[in-house]
Amino acid sequence: MQINKEIMTAKEVAEYLNIHPLTVHKYAREGKIPAFKIGTDWRFHKKYIERWIREKSIYYIQGRERRKTSLQPQTTETSMK
Repeated sequence: MQINKEIMTAKEVAEYLNIHPLTVHKYAREGKIPAFKIGTDWRFHKKYIERWIREKSIYYIQGRERRKTSLQPQTTETSMK
């Protein structure tokens, strides 16, 4: 029986995000992913990981939109006298 765990290990987060466990550890050390330590082990609250994913997705979409608008030619009104 699979239990929906709220607190995840680095290995579980790595599987959830489809990245290497060492990358999860690195992100946790650097404060790039929400995490906390129990002794020497990193733990991750699933709710905060999901929020982090949503924030990253929104940032990516907004960045893509910013790049699209910056590539469009700027319209300036010039008077021809």
